[in-house]
Amino acid sequence: MSAIERCRTVELGGHVLQCQSCEHIHIAYNSCRNRHCPKCQASAAQRWLEARQRDLLPVDYYHVVFTIPSEVNDLAYQNKSVVYDILFKAVSKTLMIIAGDKKHLGAKLGATLVLHTWGSAMTHHPHIHDIIPGGGLSKDGQQWVACKSGFFLPVRVLSRLFRRLFLELLLKAYQKNQLHFFQQLKSIEDHQAFTRRLKPLRQKEWVVYAKRPFAGPKAVLAYLSRYTHRVAIANSRLISMDTHGITLKWKDYRKKEGINKKR
Repeated sequence: MSAIERCRTVELGGHVLQCQSCEHIHIAYNSCRNRHCPKCQASAAQRWLEARQRDLLPVDYYHVVFTIPSEVNDLAYQNKSVVYDILFKAVSKTLMIIAGDKKHLGAKLGATLVLHTWGSAMTHHPHIHDIIPGGGLSKDGQQWVACKSGFFLPVRVLSRLFRRLFLELLLKAYQKNQLHFFQQLKSIEDHQAFTRRLKPLRQKEWVVYAKRPFAGPKAVLAYLSRYTHRVAIANSRLISMDTHGITLKWKDYRKKEGINKKR
C-alpha cells in the first residue's frame, strides 16, 4: 500500500521535460512499478502480449477455461500458493493426458496458461484461461497432428479428469500438512471432516469451457494481457470515497443492463 500511495508523487522523485520550441515545462514523477499498483505495469503487460503473439502458429486456436467449484474457493483463498499450484498442475496434466491419447488426438500439446483469481463481480473466483493451438506434435516430433475442424477435445472428458487430478493433488497436500485452516474452515481441519468435504465434489460436474475464439487468438491474448500485471480494481472502477467506505463499479453478467455499485 505504501508503494501505491507514493506512486507518481514527489516522494519517488521524477524528471523534467521541456519543449525546445515553446519551452513549456512538464514534470513527470516516477512510478512505483509495484505489481499491485493499478497505474503501473502497462509496459510489462505490453511486452508480455508481444512475446505471446510472436509465439502464435498459423493454425486454429482454442480458448479453454478450467474453473474450480465454489466449494473450494475458501480453501484456495486461505492457501493461495498451494492451491493455485495444484490448479496449474491439474490443468496442464489434464491437457497433456487427453491430447496424448490416440482416441482423441495422439499428440503433444503446447499451451499458454493464465491464472485469474476474480470474476466480473469482483469476488474470489480462481480459474485458468488457456490459449491452445488446434493440434500438436506427433510423439516422434516429426509431424503436426491437427484437431478436427471446429473441435478441440471433448469437454466432458477434460472436466472429469481435471476433477480427479485436482482432488488427488489437494488430498496429497492435506496429507503432507501443506494446507492451513482458519476461521470458518477450522471445522474441516480433521481428516474425516476434510474427506467428507471432498466427497460431494467427486460427483459434481466441474466447469470446463472450450471454444474457438471468434476474433482469433490475438484478441484473447490482448484480453488476458490486461490482467497479467495488475489487480482487480482499476482506478476506472472507483466512484467515490468517504468516511464510510469506498464505492466501486462491478459488472453482473446475469443482468442484461446497468452497472452495479457497492461499497
